[in-house]
Amino acid sequence: MCADVVVAEDDEKQAELVRRYLENEGHAVTVVADGRAALERVRQCEPDLLLLDVMMPRVDGLDVVRVLRGEARELPVLMLTARSTEDDLLLGLDLGADDYMTKPYSPRELMARVRTLLRRTGRAGTPAPEDGRVLRVGALRVDADRHEVTFDGTPVDCTPGEFRVIAALAAEPDRVFSRPQLIEELHGFGRYVSERTVDMHVMNLRKKIEPEPRTPAMLLTVFGVGYKLTDPAKGTRRATS
Repeated sequence: MCADVVVAEDDEKQAELVRRYLENEGHAVTVVADGRAALERVRQCEPDLLLLDVMMPRVDGLDVVRVLRGEARELPVLMLTARSTEDDLLLGLDLGADDYMTKPYSPRELMARVRTLLRRTGRAGTPAPEDGRVLRVGALRVDADRHEVTFDGTPVDCTPGEFRVIAALAAEPDRVFSRPQLIEELHGFGRYVSERTVDMHVMNLRKKIEPEPRTPAMLLTVFGVGYKLTDPAKGTRRATS
């Protein structure tokens, strides 16, 4: 699985270490040292993955994610941060990052995250989730081949993490998924992601598909258990095409 990866890291030793590990796994790697260069490189080459340090000169990592998602770019973003408070981490996810690692981290664990993120998002020639299926629940349509979500015919911009959550729920309407089950859908390794990450993705999805996000009618909380997706108008049904 060869991918085009951009590493945005201003610590030269850390960047070189990450480069060596990525290249040993067969990936093509470009290293940049600040946020503005990261934005320019992403716009030029449309990479498969961005490894993004938070604390960088010129433009910091959080602003990079904010700009990229504002441009509707869907590339996976894995943030590398020395900040370990929950608020900082959730802010990165809320802006559209797909995963994060706090420094210091194990390079081997980082490579495991990279493999999982590429596999789960269908990048670098890997099959997309639910390959070949279009899932429908009421006015919601999830096209896994094209990595597209529409609601009542209107495109819905989703981060890769949000897409994984909505695709899993749409595949089995009315089934209640626990947070640990959705963590597995997100990254495949439950220990890597907190349940708050799932809650953040659900909250963001509600803002995008619910007319009244604070009183959701489709993406429902089952208290003490988890979440389910339902068609409030006609019940639920599964469809493939």
